Amino acid sequence: MTDPDSSTADVGFTSAFDLVEGRRAGDFTSVELVSTLLHRIQTIDDCDGGLQSVLAISTDLMQQAEVCDSRVATGSLHGIPVLVKDNIQAIGLPGTAGSLALAGRTVVEDAEIVSRLRAAGAIIMGSTNLSEWANIRSGNSTSGWSAVGGLTANPWKYKHSAGGSSSGSGAAVAAGLIPFAVGTETDGSIVCPASLNGVVGIKPTVGSVSTAGVVPVSLSQDVPGPLARSVEDAAMLLEVLTGQTGLVDLCNNDEPLRIGVVRSWMTSHDGANKLFEETLAKLIDAGIELVDVLVEEMPEQAGDDEGVVLFHELVEDLSNYLSKRACEGVKSLVDVVEFNRQNSEIEMAHFEQEYFDLALTSGGRNDVYQAARERNLDWAITKVLTPALAEVDVLVGIPYAPAWVSTLGHGDDFGNASWMTHAPAIAGWPLGSLPMGLVDGLPVGLGVAARVNDEKGLVRAMAIIERVLDLGDFRPSFIR
Repeated sequence: MTDPDSSTADVGFTSAFDLVEGRRAGDFTSVELVSTLLHRIQTIDDCDGGLQSVLAISTDLMQQAEVCDSRVATGSLHGIPVLVKDNIQAIGLPGTAGSLALAGRTVVEDAEIVSRLRAAGAIIMGSTNLSEWANIRSGNSTSGWSAVGGLTANPWKYKHSAGGSSSGSGAAVAAGLIPFAVGTETDGSIVCPASLNGVVGIKPTVGSVSTAGVVPVSLSQDVPGPLARSVEDAAMLLEVLTGQTGLVDLCNNDEPLRIGVVRSWMTSHDGANKLFEETLAKLIDAGIELVDVLVEEMPEQAGDDEGVVLFHELVEDLSNYLSKRACEGVKSLVDVVEFNRQNSEIEMAHFEQEYFDLALTSGGRNDVYQAARERNLDWAITKVLTPALAEVDVLVGIPYAPAWVSTLGHGDDFGNASWMTHAPAIAGWPLGSLPMGLVDGLPVGLGVAARVNDEKGLVRAMAIIERVLDLGDFRPSFIR
């Protein structure tokens, strides 16, 4: 299928970097850019049978654009629109985390990262749909569905999953509705939609990006990060989110790169694995040194421990956030559980809230939690990441196979996925994904893992790999 709004496609798929340059050169105004993208959202997303990736448009959108046009460009993102996941507070947006329990609870203060974006001159265009409560409510939750935003579609094939939990951010960027967007990750929530929608996603080191004003799951694993259509655009946004400099410059760095190949981070999908091998061959042909790195398979204990950690932190961290959020409404996880029961015909139409129930009985950060967290960190850092990265710059693998068909109420089909996201998530170390190509008409991402606080090394490696693969104009097929 051709682009559903061909009249705006050229603008929609212009890189953020080129938009910044064009805006500074006076080639267009911010009002013109925002108006074009708003038309694109209304035509492709907010319509009958649309993507449903954008949950809300900022109430002061045009005012923001007019203010940008009235001022001299100073910030690095001056006049350029960005979408933020709807679990991130921004004045003029709902900040619901996809739940009706937070609908109508006016946001009165920007999250710290939104303040950073505004200070850089960015226009907060709107918020994106997500897997409700960032996919932590039930084992049967469907990625991309929330009671507030409905089900986000994959722009390559609408019946397939957009991944999660930053579903809308990944789908909106892939569809050319926005140059880049902000997502959040606890385990896989940026990398998954990046891979499934065919865009670039970067989960930074935990703590390098503020989570103040972000609806939490786990303070030890939560981190916001960028989704974009190129490594350079992702780096541009990441510089603003982290306050780091030099990331964009590293996108043109060609110093020698040594990559560790982790074959235990391959999927059980033949097509994805074949594409991975073809990608490795291209890297070798380009003169990049590849080294096979042996990593033992993830033990069941590590997965169990991560679940314990997340549930024990959720009951404390989410309740603490809710108790301090302005305006009337739910003030704790207990309140959320009761709200869902009272509104079960909508909130629990497709799946329950057994993970919330487990969190409520967990006891918070007690001795059981401490033991699980210590085992988890020992496995992720001591047994996996530190030895694997000892003699290489980055590690590569395949985090996810092609997108599965969305089945509301039956959970997600992670049967073909690898366990690549888990060790970096538990350790809080950086991880990225960039497109390798297509399998059966759907994107597959190459996962790239780096050392703690080495976003510069991660960006440099991803940019080199991107240049070697040279996928060109990688646009979705919009097959309904």
